[in-house]
Amino acid sequence: MNDSERLAIAAHLHVALRRKTGRVTDTEWMASDTAYGQAMAQFALNHARSNQDAELERLALRFAASLPGAPAPAAAAVGAAAAGPAADAVAPGLVASAKRYVGGLR
Repeated sequence: MNDSERLAIAAHLHVALRRKTGRVTDTEWMASDTAYGQAMAQFALNHARSNQDAELERLALRFAASLPGAPAPAAAAVGAAAAGPAADAVAPGLVASAKRYVGGLR
């Protein structure tokens, strides 16, 4: 996936996070910095699962799959949506990144 596609997905995720959680993100940083992107994807997934928000979960999984080093989108987006709790394996290391970046934002 090229940078402009990843940026477009990050923009959609940014809008959804702003509307649904009040979280303001840096779209360009999210698309270019893998650790920050993973942290925001994990934040979105946690919020989506706790509030049963299928749209936000779909966006978060799609964005996580677009990041460098992520599993193939077919395995992440299609399999994870139906897998439920097993979908936490979408991108290893998200939890560690989330602790580092999410706590420092806002």
